[in-house]
Amino acid sequence: MYQVVQGHLETWLADCRLADEAGFPVAGYIEQDFRKYLQCGILANGFARARCAGCGYDFLIAFSCKGRGVCSSCNTRRLVETAAHLVDEVFPQVPVRQWVLSFPKRLRYFLARDADLRNRILLIFLNNVEKALLSCCPDAPDNARRGAVTLAHRFGSALNGNIHFHCRVIDGVFSAENEALRFDEATITPEAIAKVQAEVRGRVLRLFKRRALLSTEDVDAMRQWAHEGGCS
Repeated sequence: MYQVVQGHLETWLADCRLADEAGFPVAGYIEQDFRKYLQCGILANGFARARCAGCGYDFLIAFSCKGRGVCSSCNTRRLVETAAHLVDEVFPQVPVRQWVLSFPKRLRYFLARDADLRNRILLIFLNNVEKALLSCCPDAPDNARRGAVTLAHRFGSALNGNIHFHCRVIDGVFSAENEALRFDEATITPEAIAKVQAEVRGRVLRLFKRRALLSTEDVDAMRQWAHEGGCS
């Protein structure tokens, strides 16, 4: 990948400028990320020296680009560090389930540029997951609450624009019991998952309608789409 970017970046940028009337078809942050990637891990661009005070052995560590888009090395390191932090410092020793929410293409374009809309939909999703957890914990008190960490992904496996949420949700609910913390483990059923999907889909479409992002006719048509309308 590095050789491909190194050999063709300038040609690609030039071709894009020629193809675009305004001359700026590639967003500045995208070009910057590619250029930072070409400098990642090269000693000539800066380094730190690590030395063992005991034996005197030393070696050089090249600076990384710390990119969040192109660089597979920096992305992998961030992924591993985040996973280790969640396991060691955040999640208690209880079951954890991953819930993933994806959207039909027609909605992704709005989500890609509207942070408030994304936050509203994520809250809708997590609230419905919490309702499902409570329904699957019959002995839990009504004021019990979920525990979750969400990572928003902007791309699909083919680097296509695909806003979707990966939510690591504690598989149960927490509540205060005197001065202790009580945990009730959920037994999630397929019916509970299907109910979350249907309710989230309905509420998301209503939200788009209220914000005039979709017309009433569009919402009615999308409710008739097969496979839950691509909202899964």
